[in-house]
Amino acid sequence: MGGKRAQEREMMESRQLFATERVAGRAVYRLHAVTVAIGILLVLYYRVTRVPAAGEGRAAWLGMLAAELWYAAYWVVTQSVRWSPLRRRPFRDRLATRYGERLPCVDIFVCTADPESEPPSLVISTILSVMAYNYPTEKISVYLSDDGGSVLTFYALWEASLFAKHWLPFCKRYNIEPRSPAAYFSESDGHKALCTPKEWSFIRDMYEEMTERIDTAAISGKIPEEIKENHKGFHEWNQKITSKNHQPIVQLLIDGKSGNSVDNEGNVLPTLVYMSREKRPQHHHNFKLTESQGNIRVSSVVSNSPIIMNVDCDMYSNNCNTIRDALCFFLDEEMGHKIGFVQYPQNYNNLTKNNIYGNSHQVTNQVLMGGMDSVGGPMYVGTGCFHRREILCGRRFTEDYEEDWKRGIKDKTQESIDEIEEKAMSLAACVYEHGTQWGDDIGLKYGYPAEDIITGLAIHCRGWMSVHNNPPRAASLGVAPTTLAQTLLQHKRWSDGAFSIFLSKYCSFLFGHGKIKLRHQMGYSIYGLWAPNSLPTLYYVIIPSLALLKGTSLFPEITNPWITPFMYVFCVKNMHSLYEALSCGDTLKGWWNEQRMWMVRRITSYLYGFIDTARKLLGLSKMAFAVTSKVSEEDESKRYEQEIMEFGSASPEYVIIATVALLNLICLVGGLSQIMAGGWNIILNSFFPQLILCGMLVITNIPFYEAMFVRKDKGRIPFSVTLASIGFAVLALLAPIV
Repeated sequence: MGGKRAQEREMMESRQLFATERVAGRAVYRLHAVTVAIGILLVLYYRVTRVPAAGEGRAAWLGMLAAELWYAAYWVVTQSVRWSPLRRRPFRDRLATRYGERLPCVDIFVCTADPESEPPSLVISTILSVMAYNYPTEKISVYLSDDGGSVLTFYALWEASLFAKHWLPFCKRYNIEPRSPAAYFSESDGHKALCTPKEWSFIRDMYEEMTERIDTAAISGKIPEEIKENHKGFHEWNQKITSKNHQPIVQLLIDGKSGNSVDNEGNVLPTLVYMSREKRPQHHHNFKLTESQGNIRVSSVVSNSPIIMNVDCDMYSNNCNTIRDALCFFLDEEMGHKIGFVQYPQNYNNLTKNNIYGNSHQVTNQVLMGGMDSVGGPMYVGTGCFHRREILCGRRFTEDYEEDWKRGIKDKTQESIDEIEEKAMSLAACVYEHGTQWGDDIGLKYGYPAEDIITGLAIHCRGWMSVHNNPPRAASLGVAPTTLAQTLLQHKRWSDGAFSIFLSKYCSFLFGHGKIKLRHQMGYSIYGLWAPNSLPTLYYVIIPSLALLKGTSLFPEITNPWITPFMYVFCVKNMHSLYEALSCGDTLKGWWNEQRMWMVRRITSYLYGFIDTARKLLGLSKMAFAVTSKVSEEDESKRYEQEIMEFGSASPEYVIIATVALLNLICLVGGLSQIMAGGWNIILNSFFPQLILCGMLVITNIPFYEAMFVRKDKGRIPFSVTLASIGFAVLALLAPIV
């Protein structure tokens, strides 16, 4: 009997298209979590039972209690998804054996917004990389969604449609990776052996000539008249068109399903579409949201594939088998019908060795997202995701639901390209959604800047699960911010949007109540609580240091047994954080840089996100969308490669950073002076924890002192910022500790 069951289990496993594994080392983690939780409770008990008398630092003590209560609550939230993270492993070979070429069609959306911050030559490298996936080309449709409505972007795509006839057969003939020409030729020395030098040079020269033409047009802002005659789409633009005032534009540059568009070896090319939804000054355009809705509708009349993938314009394909891997989850016989979307992590190709700005996200990708996978699935992060078309149109999960995998194949019509374009343009009109459920029950949710979070939450609340796939070779690689300003802007935007959602009806604890697990709700709230994290962090990096200078003790004496839980929580949490970082591939210095950026983001980006959200709730400011630039000056790029922090401008965020750094330096020097002048043993015993905390903050802030007082390059902190910071630090020193 047992042998028969084992045989049945083996047969079932052999039919599975993916495996689910639990991450090792969870027993050690759980021991750590339980002991840290006990330590936190003891710290809070100590705070509550030893409140000093009025005039002896009571207000500061209660402030420390409030900050530590917040940290305790947030720690519980973050640990909710760390308890049992999963790792998924697709079986691509089984997919090929079972389905062969009977695979579903896939629509790929590549979104861009501004040709200045997102150069057209960068965008088309991403386009070419996703056109070259290891997948039947007649089943791929690629849409470049240009929210800037720029003729420069359209021109770049037209150039790419011609180059694709040479690039795609070259990629598949030699099975090259990556399939972004920009990335491939930048790694040229390692690839020349795959083909003849003559062919390699021919393709490279063709690519460089194309990018030179595109960059020249982008710099001049004009398309040569003789080029405009090569495609009717250029006539959509005239002198009256602006990025915020233009008609809907849909142009099929390659109609792959007709079978007539082929590469230079006679193979069918993927369908390639340019689209830009209509914008008019009198109509609110909802930023990226309406763009995404328009993509769904326009694609429904062009290709109507059952699976939709979306990527940012700087996230080029780094793994040609990404589509096949994703389909292993959707097509699995046992679990596939429950999966609404497959999320890949965000990875970058331009990170420095030691992650100077803390942008690697490796712990998030491997631990937090894997942890959410164990409680219902990761959230949708806005890029690198495969969705069922039906769930983006509002379908709820039911056990008897069957996907129409032939959709897109059987939907071929005899309509001409002009007829298809005309129908598609009507779906991209700015008034199309008026009086409909688009933005509510259908598509992405309107009204909040982080629409991707709400959309993922709504999908989970409709009964679907999602999976996180983090393959050994990254699915896609993008461009991480290369300056501090870009990094802070990005995190300000994220924290503002996530906090706005947390305070809305779409808060995971409200919207998800009774629909998803409590731990899943907590996982969603991790990012929603980024912004309010700024307040206790700002308190903790200022008040204990000021109290040290003014002789007010806020921690147990070093000889007091109650110091033990404080020391234990501090040491064990940091040791575990270091262990996670190293096990996820970061370096020791990279971990230290991440700790610095953890503090910097909280006292600047998240603080601004908190303030902006509060202003919006009070009706004092309107929601705006900021595009993070993908372009840096040459000097900035050199300093980034050397891991030198970039400041340069007189930004208010830098004033906060410099003020906190100077304040802690002054307090450390003043505190040490008091210790040396007074009774060494007595004072050191009373203020040792504050001295350690202040000293660590000073060590963390060393790059800021260098930028204020040592560096002479253009990336240093401007003198005006230093001067303002000195003034604010002096004002802080005058504040009493009561």
